[in-house]
Amino acid sequence: MARSGRPRGFDRDSALDRAMHLFWEHGYEGASLLTLRRAMGDISSASFYAAFGSKEALYRETLARYLAVHGGIVGALDDETLPPRSRLEQALIASVAVQTDPAHPKGCMMTLSSIVSSEAGAPTRALTRAEREITRQALQRCIAAGVTAGDLDPATDVAGLTMLYDGLVLGISIQARDGVPTETLRAGIGHAMAAWDAQGRQERESKLH
Repeated sequence: MARSGRPRGFDRDSALDRAMHLFWEHGYEGASLLTLRRAMGDISSASFYAAFGSKEALYRETLARYLAVHGGIVGALDDETLPPRSRLEQALIASVAVQTDPAHPKGCMMTLSSIVSSEAGAPTRALTRAEREITRQALQRCIAAGVTAGDLDPATDVAGLTMLYDGLVLGISIQARDGVPTETLRAGIGHAMAAWDAQGRQERESKLH
C-alpha cells in the first residue's frame, strides 16, 4: 500500500535545513526531488507536495531560511551604529566566517546554487540574482555613507568601489568552495580594505592643502 501523509515525527524545520544544505551543496538542479525527499526524512511524494507544494517553492523557502540564518551581510552594512568602514570590514569578515564554517556546505548558497541552470531554472536564477542585487545596493549605500561622513574623498568612484567589494564577496564564495584557507581569505580582506584607506588618504591630504 502506498504511503500518504507525513511520516510520524515529521519535523518541518529540520527537513528545511536538510533541503537547504542539499541545495547549497549541489545547486537547484543538482539536488533531485528523490534525493531531497530522502534527506528530509524519507518522506513520500504526497507528504512532500502537501508540505512544500513544489521543488521550486521548497527552494524559495530554503533560500529565505539561508538568508535569515546565514545572510547577515546586508544588516551589517546598514548598521548605522558603526562607522562605514567598520561596517564594511565586519561584513566581509562575517562573510568569510559563514562561507568557511565546516558545520555546513562551503561558499554562499545565494551565489552558487542557481547561477547556472537550464531554462527551467530561470525563476530560481532570477530569485538569486535579485538577492545579490540587494547585497550590491547595501555595499553601495555603505560606501556612499563613507563619502557623506567625510571618510572618503568626495570624488570617490562609488560605483567602481562597490564593484570591487561585490566582486570580493562573490569571489570568496568560489574560493571557499575550492578550499582556500580561511586565514588567506581574511588576509585578502585586509588588502581590499586598503582601497578604502587609499581614498581616505586622498581626502585627508586634500584638506591639508
